Amino acid sequence: MRSDDERIIKAMRKTKILRSPKQTLVTFGNSTIHYYLLTQPTYTARHGESSETVVREGKVVAERPRVVTPHYLMSLEGFSEHARAYLEMVAEQGGAHTPGLFYRYQNEYQGLNIVSEPLLTVGHKISEELNSKGEKLAVVIKGVDELWDVSLLKFIHDYTDKSMTTNVTELGIRGLLEVDQRGVPGEARQRISELFNEVERGQLEPAVLKTELDRWGLFSEYEDRFLRLFRKS
Repeated sequence: MRSDDERIIKAMRKTKILRSPKQTLVTFGNSTIHYYLLTQPTYTARHGESSETVVREGKVVAERPRVVTPHYLMSLEGFSEHARAYLEMVAEQGGAHTPGLFYRYQNEYQGLNIVSEPLLTVGHKISEELNSKGEKLAVVIKGVDELWDVSLLKFIHDYTDKSMTTNVTELGIRGLLEVDQRGVPGEARQRISELFNEVERGQLEPAVLKTELDRWGLFSEYEDRFLRLFRKS
């Protein structure tokens, strides 16, 4: 095992949630989670508990969960050769059109402060303040200073995992996980309809819609409707 791998595993093990969000990721919209990531300064880590705490603050914006298939994912850019081989294996074993959930996140880092108090004391104070305000989508994380982003990713992974059951249930109730004869889930059809509406209102570039249709292999089916967008303009 590489030394970097060992450091990452160690950081993951040391990551603790001091105050969890009070609800899961919403199924039919974006979620914004306000995070406070607390670490002991690197320059004091070797001397036991420090009287100083680094407080990193930011927001993680989770886009609405999307229903995708291995076939769809293989049309996306940015995957390595190994990732594509994995998707092909999944498609062979479970089916190219087996639905699954795709989560996309954006980290909006807002900066850091150094507080002259021990980490657990700071964590308790922040948690109490969040509780008094009734903040449902806020988290306090104890992490590792030099690998604080690993600690944040560990939280995101675990939080997504906890939210998935609720998201899948709510999508299933509405029939959005059902796949039609062309291998397209109901949620994807709904998403395409929303994109058409956004283009018609001038809120979205037609190229974005065209790309989504191509990824699902549906442009020929929607071609007439797509071309009518330009006739109207």
